[in-house]
Amino acid sequence: MSYKYDLHCHTGKVSMCGKVEPKRIVELYKQNGYSGIVLTDHYSELTFYNRHLFHPQKEMDFYLSAYRELKEYCSGDEDFTVLLGVELRRYAHTADFLIYGIDEDFLLDCGNMMAWSDKTLYSKVHEAGGLVFMAHPFRWYIRDRDENTIDGIEVFNGKNSPGRNRKAHEWAQKTGKLVSSGSDFHRECDVAKGGIETETKISSNADLLSVLESGNFNLIENY
Repeated sequence: MSYKYDLHCHTGKVSMCGKVEPKRIVELYKQNGYSGIVLTDHYSELTFYNRHLFHPQKEMDFYLSAYRELKEYCSGDEDFTVLLGVELRRYAHTADFLIYGIDEDFLLDCGNMMAWSDKTLYSKVHEAGGLVFMAHPFRWYIRDRDENTIDGIEVFNGKNSPGRNRKAHEWAQKTGKLVSSGSDFHRECDVAKGGIETETKISSNADLLSVLESGNFNLIENY
């Protein structure tokens, strides 16, 4: 038996560009045969655009609201897993990073990640036991790509062109980095375009990290 998981999803509740409410996302992924998602709402100035000062507790209660809603909605459902992730864009940078393996306490305690450097991001996430992937690295606006401060590369992104995804595959092969795939879900039409399919059931961050590090999965790549 195999299991499908999408590793790049946004909600309309938190991400400014998201258009689908949390519960509907679960319905859509279940209908498409998925066993879970990693919620990676945008952690960026676009998310916190109407806040002039960054207050970690207040901001994180807002940022975590969609994840908490999904966890409550899926409580007791052993057939569908919702894990917490982040898509981070920092001040004055164009690169986007997918962070896996962190929990609510990490976000509540870390302060403002948008102010971190590449090295600080990599170090802090590793201290927490997580992994840092670069999202859609060859999207047109991204100029900074440092292979020394990431663990992996999103080699397939459901909103990217085939050419840009191909470049990401080539970069991963050249650098030997871990790989991932995600739908980059924002709207209902984005459902089930990406993710991973594995024979290992993923029920926790530890399961997810083990699968990503082992490479024991197939990439889902649907245009």
